[in-house]
Amino acid sequence: MVNNPSDKFIEAYHRMLEHTQDAIKNTLEETTPQLKKLIDSAVDHTIELGELTKEEAKKIGGYLHRDLDDASEYMQTTKKELADWFRFDIELVEDRIKDWFSTVTDSTRTTLDKLAQNAEMAEWHTGEITGPGTLRCDECQQDLHFHKVGHIPPCPHCKGTKFHRVHE
Repeated sequence: MVNNPSDKFIEAYHRMLEHTQDAIKNTLEETTPQLKKLIDSAVDHTIELGELTKEEAKKIGGYLHRDLDDASEYMQTTKKELADWFRFDIELVEDRIKDWFSTVTDSTRTTLDKLAQNAEMAEWHTGEITGPGTLRCDECQQDLHFHKVGHIPPCPHCKGTKFHRVHE
């Protein structure tokens, strides 16, 4: 039971963050079957073009499925990047493979870019809750540092009430 109303909002912030993280994980899990369908489509297309026999194309498609599953599992369990999965510099990867994996992540990258643009325009105000990081007062440019989730106080320097996130 929460006695302090302020703590109620901070706890709610943490719960909503957990729900968001779960939703992102579910999105990744939903994307994998779509990628597998795209691989299967590429296999069918390769067969139609006569580039490989049906058996050869299915074998190569199986390799792609295996590598996609392994890369996905690696990134989810270790929270590391795709380049770490390759275990060597991404520049050494054949251009076609690098381009294919880049294409897979383009939609995610676009979404993250949009979120970043929204964050640059976002404002924080006194009394709101914020996560860890640094906010800069719009009035006097004084920085407020948050090491954990908490309520935003007025600027201790000028009593300003409007802030922007600092990403330095």
